Amino acid sequence: MQLRHLGHTNLMVTPLGLGLAALGRPGYINLGHAADLDERYDVEAMEAHAHEVLDAAWEEGIRYFDAARSYGRAEQFLATWLQARGIDAEDVVVGSKWGYTYTAGWVVDAEVHEVKEHSLAVLRRQLEESRELLYRHLDLYQIHSATLSSGVLENKPVLDELARLRGTGLHIGLTLSGERQDQTLVRALEVRYDGRCLFDTVQATWNLLERSAGEALQAAHEAGLGVIVKEALANGRLTARNNDRAFAPKMERLLEAAGSLYTTVDALAIAAALAQPWAGVVLSGAATVEHVRANARALALELDDGLLEELDGLAEEPREYWERREGLAWN
Repeated sequence: MQLRHLGHTNLMVTPLGLGLAALGRPGYINLGHAADLDERYDVEAMEAHAHEVLDAAWEEGIRYFDAARSYGRAEQFLATWLQARGIDAEDVVVGSKWGYTYTAGWVVDAEVHEVKEHSLAVLRRQLEESRELLYRHLDLYQIHSATLSSGVLENKPVLDELARLRGTGLHIGLTLSGERQDQTLVRALEVRYDGRCLFDTVQATWNLLERSAGEALQAAHEAGLGVIVKEALANGRLTARNNDRAFAPKMERLLEAAGSLYTTVDALAIAAALAQPWAGVVLSGAATVEHVRANARALALELDDGLLEELDGLAEEPREYWERREGLAWN
């Protein structure tokens, strides 16, 4: 897998990365998540499972890994894997996020799984926690789910601290969520220190169902930010696991398009994200070795303009998409 610069940074990444949202905690909203873990939720078993998936990703050539403080023990599992495999900081790029605190206590049906707070105190505490685990491997630190309503893009003490951290060599990014991703990104591009945008990267949801951030991501790309795509499979809705009857007509179209390329729906969906001219890294959210290998097949696919235009008809209205996502059950 060929390495390339992530935006105007000096970070060398692969076009396909691995996100650890489904690997660091027993509960997540992906369709069929319980089956992925074989219902083995003790910490030791999950750490071994995460290492197996990370091994598979490394074998496929993946060199960008993305975690967060709120992903349970994701940073810990990644750190022990990096240490056990003897992977030098120069040979991999690691991103993590601050702003959400994991509160589920390793319980799948917890009433509250994570709590959001974009305060200076949380930034400082969580950065120390991330650095304690990842040490020299931490390259990119991102605001987790920045939104206009959270006020983080107007919080001067937080922004000043992020600018100071960038001055020490740590790359700074933000991730987006919700139906106003594009508006949040426009605002983020206006946050400037020393004559340039504070943020080195942006991570946003883009997939065949939710495309509303596309124009803003193109603008960010042109401004020099590295663009990371998350949820390319829409938390499992863009896989064969989606047996929602209301989605059946769209699934039929997806299966037909995938069949024409002799591939699977998940590989097709990831290939569509990879085909976007502004996409620097597309994250696989794989929870099993088999998922990693299936997702990696997307790298060999070439989607022509005709097929991409045909897939345009799958898009949902942003509000509809995010309401459906909010309704996915933790499992």
